[in-house]
Amino acid sequence: MKAGMSRNTARKHLRQSNPLEQRPQPHTWRTREDPLEAIWPRALEMLRTAPELEAGALFAHLLAAHPDRVSEKHRRTFQRRVRQWRLVEGPEKEVFFTQDHKPGAVLAADWTEMDSLQITIGGRPFPHKFFHAVLPYSNWEWGQRALGESVLSLRGGLNAVLGRLGRVPRELLTDHSSTATHQLSRDGKRRGFNEEFLGICAHFGITPRTINVGRPQENGDCESSHGHLKRRIRQHLLLRGSRDFGSEQEYDRFVAGVMESANGLRTERLNEELAAMGETAPEPVPDYRELMVTVGISSTIRLRKLVYSVPCRLIGAKLVARLYENRIVLLAGTQEVAQLPAGRGDSGAVIDFRHVISHLLRKPGAFAGYRWKEAMFPSVVYRAAYDHLKRAGDEESADRRYLEVLKVAADEGQTAVENALEQLLGAPHPVVTAAEVRAVLDTWREVQREWRGRPGLEVRLEDYDALLEGTQDDGQEVAA
Repeated sequence: MKAGMSRNTARKHLRQSNPLEQRPQPHTWRTREDPLEAIWPRALEMLRTAPELEAGALFAHLLAAHPDRVSEKHRRTFQRRVRQWRLVEGPEKEVFFTQDHKPGAVLAADWTEMDSLQITIGGRPFPHKFFHAVLPYSNWEWGQRALGESVLSLRGGLNAVLGRLGRVPRELLTDHSSTATHQLSRDGKRRGFNEEFLGICAHFGITPRTINVGRPQENGDCESSHGHLKRRIRQHLLLRGSRDFGSEQEYDRFVAGVMESANGLRTERLNEELAAMGETAPEPVPDYRELMVTVGISSTIRLRKLVYSVPCRLIGAKLVARLYENRIVLLAGTQEVAQLPAGRGDSGAVIDFRHVISHLLRKPGAFAGYRWKEAMFPSVVYRAAYDHLKRAGDEESADRRYLEVLKVAADEGQTAVENALEQLLGAPHPVVTAAEVRAVLDTWREVQREWRGRPGLEVRLEDYDALLEGTQDDGQEVAA
């Protein structure tokens, strides 16, 4: 009574040899009817056949099949029953073995998609990948933005990582991407290193090593670091208050700052790694590939299954094409003669209308059947202007008039002409000609000159103070 204990509880303890010992009795009897009795045998049969079935999906299936035997209110009970079955009779799960990493032994590298961060540059989506390398012992990491999983991306990534580290680990661990290995057998289980990949490793004095085919968890240190890196970037973006950047370089500096702040907490173990590594990193490997090309009569070159347009003055010339990851530099000897954006994919063409517009104007009849005609529409606005011209007249005159508009874009700028076309197409009765486009651009320039010629506004702080106090100079209250 003093302890506030019921008589039944006190009697239970007094029956024990040691009253302080807790001996819970297993609850083997039911206190109510089993609500899953009608569906549980079928559920067991399906779980034993396909153990990977999720409880929620299985319950929804059985509920649809037997709506008269079970209801939605039994979902949680069913999920608990399935969870208990997995603990007692469920299939074995894969065991992951914790590795004892040695300082300075391995650099694990891989690429990861960054689209989930929803980064924009100047308001436009910026899809990209990231070459990411990690030292498993210290978790030190570094990397750089990449367009894809290419050898050129690997060259630039290793230059950035090893240049930042200042030392070279003994091994480079990668997965079986086509950048590092190629198939040796039809079943794909035997793969060998690519010659170019071996050459890059030999340059840095690092031994290449890959994981087993179909075993991505063997590169788990790098795989898990991808998630941690993106989580940190996401948090810094929230603190920044915006996912939009003014330029790609600004975004690169932001990501570098995130990695620097994380690496600052790893200096002690990093110093152990540096002490265990060899000499300082050698000179960077060239982050480009050189090929010889000849400019054809169509003012194009072919590089790695892609066609590129070049300035027509280069027709017939034999040039050195220096392929970087995001651009192509054409050299005549040591003199740079042109620079092109690098295309992506294994087919198609990268055509710049500025390279051929002058000659198309001389031969407008060639435009209708031009193989790369679709590349002559830099945006949907240009395509809309061409479609309007076709509706307003015959196809031959539409081609000529559109090419004249495109020549204005080559002279005045693609964006400026695009804005002018939007204004013209938005009129009640659109008239799209090169003369009209130039007239709109001249009007805009005249307005800009007028604004630049206006005298600057005189700033009086007294007016601002009067506004804050709610009165004007004459003592009248300022209207809200």
